[in-house]
Amino acid sequence: MSTDLTFTPEQVLATPAGTLAQQPAELLFSIKSAAADLLAAGKALSDHIDQAIDFKWGERARNLRHDAGKDTGVVHFDDGDVRVTAELPKKVEWDQTRLADMTRRITESGDDPRQYVEITYRVSETKFNAWPETLKSAFEVARTVKTGKPSYRLALMKE
Repeated sequence: MSTDLTFTPEQVLATPAGTLAQQPAELLFSIKSAAADLLAAGKALSDHIDQAIDFKWGERARNLRHDAGKDTGVVHFDDGDVRVTAELPKKVEWDQTRLADMTRRITESGDDPRQYVEITYRVSETKFNAWPETLKSAFEVARTVKTGKPSYRLALMKE
């Protein structure tokens, strides 16, 4: 790969990561910026096409769901040679304060709330870090730290 700042995505993909890593910082900055631009353009294009698809088939999908007696889920239909699968996912949220109150009442009545609800405990990392060391050490045995995928931001410094 040359050190000039012109390249194609195909050239970048054909270059081993180790070879890319040996390139000047300015080239890596340029490649990363171009990739971010392509990603943003691709996302905008995909969103725009999704909007057009919803304009074209959204009403039909809603009517098929209604006819099937459901507000969410998957429906299938054909338009010419195209098989359309329209999915409207269900997203359920639970009021945590009310659930806590209900599980307390279940416990007070002598039942085990785990028969009815899943109970999960979480500790905010910000709160954990603010705790005194004695409290932290008590909870440390229940804490596992996993790492995610590393990410880097590149900024071109002024010359």
